[in-house]
Amino acid sequence: MQPDVSFVIAAYNAAATLDRAIVSAMAQRDVSVEIIVVDDQSRDNTLDVARAYPQDTVRVVALPANRGPGGARNAGLELASGRWVAVLDSDDAVLPGRLSAMIARAEKAGAVIAVDNLQVVREDGVAEATMFPAEYLEGLGEITLADYIAGNIVFESTFNLGYLKPIFQRRFLTENGLRYDENLSIGEDYILLANALAKGGKCVAEPTTGYIYHIRTGSISRVLELHHVEAMRKADAVFAETNSMDAAAAAAFARRARSLRKAASFLSLVQHIKARSPLKAIRTALSDPAAVRHMSMPIAVRLRRVAAQFAVGTGR
Repeated sequence: MQPDVSFVIAAYNAAATLDRAIVSAMAQRDVSVEIIVVDDQSRDNTLDVARAYPQDTVRVVALPANRGPGGARNAGLELASGRWVAVLDSDDAVLPGRLSAMIARAEKAGAVIAVDNLQVVREDGVAEATMFPAEYLEGLGEITLADYIAGNIVFESTFNLGYLKPIFQRRFLTENGLRYDENLSIGEDYILLANALAKGGKCVAEPTTGYIYHIRTGSISRVLELHHVEAMRKADAVFAETNSMDAAAAAAFARRARSLRKAASFLSLVQHIKARSPLKAIRTALSDPAAVRHMSMPIAVRLRRVAAQFAVGTGR
């Protein structure tokens, strides 16, 4: 029988946390699941951890070459057979009733995408507040393309919607040829959901908390560099060329574009300062005064804020 949900878990050097992710996927209530673990050329014993589970419970794919978070997830999506697909990061977990609640809300609304709230857990195991106030997601109800882009503007978004962990109706993804951008190691979640919304996908918000987001030091998603921002700008340019946007979405997109340009200028300025290249730093400052304004705070503090804006839980 076709499972209700296909969990896709991309894993890279995740031996310490993979069991937690798999066990939480297996514990889903009131839905049938298949679990696909894609090992992205890990250098630890991630593959052994995954293969310790019965093959009829956890399907394991070992990629012949490292493809990055988007590529590993795409490999899992190609094998998925469930009505819905849910991406689960290898260092995160889900609560038992998550998928049944999300699917019920989506199907009642005739939606092909659903999101929910996230519980943030620090590296020391202490649970912090949920990512979003419940009333905020309740008020959103349906998330439009304009809503989503406006929630992904650096330094300006009150709540960064890039953290959301959507589930998708698999048929919708297939019919629209939607997959992760393998050129992105940060922001691949954002661009996939943005493309899905631009293709007419209806997205509803389930305000309850079902995803457990674990903060991990060293994760790519928490170390933003200039090349990440430049890759995101290129992905956004492709998005604009291939999708139509209404006035509200276009306005939000323009604001996001400006925010990415400012982030690139700031990171370039910091890079020049760290490299002790004052002339290059001055040229960058003159070409984009907005970068200088970001220097009103200590560099380390601002860098952490930039990283937090883009952290999307890639688990890498």
